[in-house]
Amino acid sequence: MSVETLQFQGRKAAAELDTRIRVAKAALGKRAVILGHHYQREEVYRHADFHGDSLQLSRAAAELDAEFIVFCGVHFMAEVADILSRPEQKSILPDLQAGCSMADMASIAQVERAWQDLAEVLDPDSELTPVTYVNSSAELKAFCGRHGGTVCTSSNARRILDWGFRQRPKAFFFPDQHLGRWSGHQLGIPLAQMPVWDPELPLGGLTPEEVRNARILLWKGHCSVHQMFQPLHIERWREQHPQGKVIAHPEAAFEVCSMADAVGSTDFILKTVKAAEPGSEWLVGTEINLVSRLAEEVRAEGKTVEFMSPMVCMCSTMFRIDPEQLAITLEELVAGRPRNVIRVEEPTATQARVALQRMLDQS
Repeated sequence: MSVETLQFQGRKAAAELDTRIRVAKAALGKRAVILGHHYQREEVYRHADFHGDSLQLSRAAAELDAEFIVFCGVHFMAEVADILSRPEQKSILPDLQAGCSMADMASIAQVERAWQDLAEVLDPDSELTPVTYVNSSAELKAFCGRHGGTVCTSSNARRILDWGFRQRPKAFFFPDQHLGRWSGHQLGIPLAQMPVWDPELPLGGLTPEEVRNARILLWKGHCSVHQMFQPLHIERWREQHPQGKVIAHPEAAFEVCSMADAVGSTDFILKTVKAAEPGSEWLVGTEINLVSRLAEEVRAEGKTVEFMSPMVCMCSTMFRIDPEQLAITLEELVAGRPRNVIRVEEPTATQARVALQRMLDQS
């Protein structure tokens, strides 16, 4: 079979899936809403009713009358949608294997054990405010709810940590060490007072003195995509684009963020580049689907947008959600057979909601 034949068959199959999605979506009408995260692949993203980051999408869906919330993202996002939505709404993840490697780096068992270990050195419940990045399981959000802590996003982490310090002198930040480190740096905290807690080692690999001297204990976790970006990538690009600007997501390493002209959330990156002057050049350090889409959107203004790493890498777990999975999910809803419903059980949902509300109260 020739390459041309294979390409034709591939285009035909894609067109058929596209039609199936549109037909099922029309049949469901307002009963279902499709949410598309910024990192989602284009052939799925274009079918979404709303686009944005995880919390932004969940809050939007909760305000709608839709019976079904089809979240084209990853597992923790569908959990948040379920926690914030009304009881009669159902949060659905087209592929249950669409997880988040960063979220998986901090389990509830590990965090609870760390809390117990810390009690050997200090009184966690009076000295530590636990803060979990929204990219975490519902169990970790519930843990923060129980222990006077809260949740943060990449856009409000600095403000939330500041809130945490007004409650207690120290913070325990998980699961992304890079977002925690950059946010602490923005608050003027020295790197030496932000040691990394390794859950695989006794007392996190720290001495009692290091724990007592810490302002923020950073969980040893990271995003595999943002981990790829290196200072060398910025240096090489600046040599060829001396007038260009570098913008990075705070999940990138501290050295990368320090070299960037601007650092912020996905929404911040999009707004900054779109508002920039025509003809400007940008090197962007975040997931490639967002970068590629942004490059197309601003091309007409003469702006150039490049992905920071020479290696192409997408969020592989989110990539599991493909047009076929979306088509099947919607068709099953039309048939009255909801599949892959994500339900956070009580009391986890209530405790997680407490932590999320503490964050929302700081907005």
